[in-house]
Amino acid sequence: MADSAPPHDIATSEAVAAPKTDAEATPTAVRVGIVGASGYTGAELLRLAATHPSFDVVAVTGDTQAGAAVRDLYPSLAADYGDLRYCAYDPEIFVGLDVVFLGLPHMASAPVVADLYKRVGCVVDLGSDFRLVDAAMYPQWYGAEHPLPELLGEFPYGLPELGREALRGAAGVAVPGCYPTAAALALAPFARGGFISTSGVVIDAASGVSGAGRAPKPATTFSTVDEDFVAYGLLDHRHTPEIEQATGCQVLFTPHLAPMVRGILATCYARPSEGMTTDDALGVLADFYADEPFVVTHRDAPHTKATLGANTCHLSARVDPRTGWLVVLSAIDNLVKGASGGAVQCANIALGLPETAGLPTTGLMP
Repeated sequence: MADSAPPHDIATSEAVAAPKTDAEATPTAVRVGIVGASGYTGAELLRLAATHPSFDVVAVTGDTQAGAAVRDLYPSLAADYGDLRYCAYDPEIFVGLDVVFLGLPHMASAPVVADLYKRVGCVVDLGSDFRLVDAAMYPQWYGAEHPLPELLGEFPYGLPELGREALRGAAGVAVPGCYPTAAALALAPFARGGFISTSGVVIDAASGVSGAGRAPKPATTFSTVDEDFVAYGLLDHRHTPEIEQATGCQVLFTPHLAPMVRGILATCYARPSEGMTTDDALGVLADFYADEPFVVTHRDAPHTKATLGANTCHLSARVDPRTGWLVVLSAIDNLVKGASGGAVQCANIALGLPETAGLPTTGLMP
């Protein structure tokens, strides 16, 4: 869930940083820009880039923070970005960079893509603008015609565990939404293997408040969210078609807002093939993700806190012989695997870097 300036602020509210010196830059330095670096996903990109062995952040933009120091908005980044300031968006700042991440709101990325596509090494869009392959779906789910339908086929869907090869050498990547990441990783092994009925799949998922972005909103103030748990987007949440596209399933998706900062727990229900047991279901997950460094499968139910700060997805499953349902559970950090970490993972693949570079697999406890 990318967050940054509203669309009308794109041209008036961003930033640039001095490149690292030759002594600081690695021999394989990848020049990185971030458009929309004042939102939570932008800040998370900066955090991950700070420990990436190849990334050299040379230009950032964001929100209405032009001229402000990154360290003032995010003191947690002060040690690595003490001199970095936000400045207004100008495409010429980014032209020629190796990778540019876009952490912008829904339908705000397309104008920037028009500026930068094929003028930088790779554009990695954390927003929604290029996730759906069918341009006709945008008016229904996003309330507007797609301004660049000819480019939809040029942005492969950025969920490496389900489509890694399409990302290699890509000039553009569409990073999935946080809910679709959790749901697709849970359901795809069963749908692709023919182990479930792909109609009538139910997904109940709860997200931390950071998924709503940094900008203050009445529904996400502390006094509103604390000690509350609420469903929203009933029957028409915009992630529904994306989940269906990524899984091949017809889904009823209900998101919930949980009183926590980070994390998503998705509980997915489907009708399994006849005779499937819990051990069988756990085996499907273990086999499908056996070689995936960022997916953990286990019999125990996953905890969102186990993924805090990590680019991991924790999965488990049960088959209930009494009711005949398969239940698949998925936990991620919505800002890491569900957004910025997934974006860095995709960029690593697109640029030919080690896929795991700069990405933690260990969560923060307690």
